[in-house]
Amino acid sequence: MTVPGLAAAAAAIRDGRKTSTGTVRECLARIASREPEIQAWAHLDEAHALRQAEAADRHKAGGSPLGPLHGVPVGVKDIYDTTDFPTEYGSALWEGHRPQRDAVVVTTLRAAGAVILGKTVSTEYAYYQPNKTRNPHDPAHTPGGSSSGSAAAVAAGMVPAAVGSQTNGSVIRPAAFCGVVGYKPTHGTIPRTGAMLLSRILDTVGVMTRSVADAALLVELLAGADGQDPDARPAIPGLAAAAIQTLPQPPRLAFVRTPAWKYVEPETEKAFAALAGDLGAAETPLGRSFDNAIERHGVVMAVDMAFNFRADYDRGRDKLSPALCQLLERGRQVSAMVYKDAVEARETLYRELDPLFGDCDAILTPAAPGAAPPVATTGNPAFCSLWTYLGTPAITLPLLKAANGLPLGVQLVGGRGDDARLLRVAHWLETRGAT
Repeated sequence: MTVPGLAAAAAAIRDGRKTSTGTVRECLARIASREPEIQAWAHLDEAHALRQAEAADRHKAGGSPLGPLHGVPVGVKDIYDTTDFPTEYGSALWEGHRPQRDAVVVTTLRAAGAVILGKTVSTEYAYYQPNKTRNPHDPAHTPGGSSSGSAAAVAAGMVPAAVGSQTNGSVIRPAAFCGVVGYKPTHGTIPRTGAMLLSRILDTVGVMTRSVADAALLVELLAGADGQDPDARPAIPGLAAAAIQTLPQPPRLAFVRTPAWKYVEPETEKAFAALAGDLGAAETPLGRSFDNAIERHGVVMAVDMAFNFRADYDRGRDKLSPALCQLLERGRQVSAMVYKDAVEARETLYRELDPLFGDCDAILTPAAPGAAPPVATTGNPAFCSLWTYLGTPAITLPLLKAANGLPLGVQLVGGRGDDARLLRVAHWLETRGAT
């Protein structure tokens, strides 16, 4: 039995139609059924999950005020610190690591009343090396990365929602491959304090849910400033309500191929041409200034990761994958001028991109080159790289399918800080369907 969505589960517990203990038991039953095949969880303690749920039920029975997610189980990617679970960052180098404090997103979830069901699998250091998780639609295929466990757990009906992160394509790509909603808000919307730091410029907390409304609800709860994260932005009150507002007229969409189009698979190209035509999305080219944006994103990511993981590389490179070592070594070789150019080039692209959102409500583009490839890879993140580099909000919707039955994600991108408008468009398209 698949557990209900985030808002539905919260309402059922709040109204007394369900208990937190009963809801957690449903999740655990689903996990028992599918986890041997899917392997979405890095750390799962059934007894601890039930103790949290029983405490939530006692709290409610005592008449105490309830948080918006009271008693609702949520999964958390294993790059966020937790005091009651190990945090191993998908790496043998951190096996058994026990943080002394919760990450801010975990603290916020607990304050909202959520039950932290467990830690979902991350790829090694949230990079490309595949981990044990498999795609719930076909275990021979990848769930994507790096938030592989979060996407797979939600897609398999094990949990109503899960928290992930994106430094390249690590929310949008796995959500697209697994057929769930993946939402990467504007950079800095959710504090990253207590999360593994890959790149301050790129790292973004994101969520996986089964609906746009649930994604908006979860991000609204997690959003807010934090003194230890200099990029964290003020909270976004009313985001969940804004997301489900009825649009007075169909949104204006711009169909953008982006510099990643050279990787697109024929099936995806055909599907998006048809979808853009059906939606009246005008094909809109990006300027030549965007041609090297994906490569510049790669420079920032390599240098920042090489710097932030320098101690790990020096003390334990024999426990790191060859792919991660190659990235860190490449980052060490980049000149200061090349890195500075990659960081500063974003300002030019911001100026060129902003007018586009005066003419459209959202950009329509694929979430990935095609459906999920085999498990030997986590897939190509190129269709996400530009938007992560620019810090714009992006969301993927499970509206299309490939010929083999696997999901094809439909990505929508909004202007920086204009998350509410993006979510309204996404909700409109989700309700309408791809037809």
